[in-house]
Amino acid sequence: MNKKETIEAQAEELLIPILERLGLELYDVEYVKEAGNYYLRAYIDKEGGVTIDDCEAVSREFSPMLDEKNFIDDVYTMEVSSPGLGRPLRRERDYEKSVGRELEIHTYKAVDGDKIFFGILTAYDKDTVTIREENGNERTFRRPDLSMIRLAFDF
Repeated sequence: MNKKETIEAQAEELLIPILERLGLELYDVEYVKEAGNYYLRAYIDKEGGVTIDDCEAVSREFSPMLDEKNFIDDVYTMEVSSPGLGRPLRRERDYEKSVGRELEIHTYKAVDGDKIFFGILTAYDKDTVTIREENGNERTFRRPDLSMIRLAFDF
């Protein structure tokens, strides 16, 4: 495991008991460097959506634990937030929860002249993702061919 993965795994280990106690779930943890600054980001979720109070509650418990364990040598900013409306699907549980929901899929290369597709997730496995497009056609994509896959949202 590299430094980034180690920090993310240790942060996740600290977060899970907090989230379980608060009735929340972990969507993702990332440790990134942006514009010369390091960020430890915890993305949390729950049925019906996350509130600012949820983020604050997690932050209040998580921050002192990070200080106590002191496993990050860099100066960093810790953030707790929702993964947002157009959240990418990353883990198997994200796919599981998204069956029957509309997705936006981007491919690296054009397929039938397009690189962006919308449809209802009907099936997935470790290698493929299948959606039902608005016209009723089913389309299956190989996961390695996808540059992005996320929940679609309308305003």
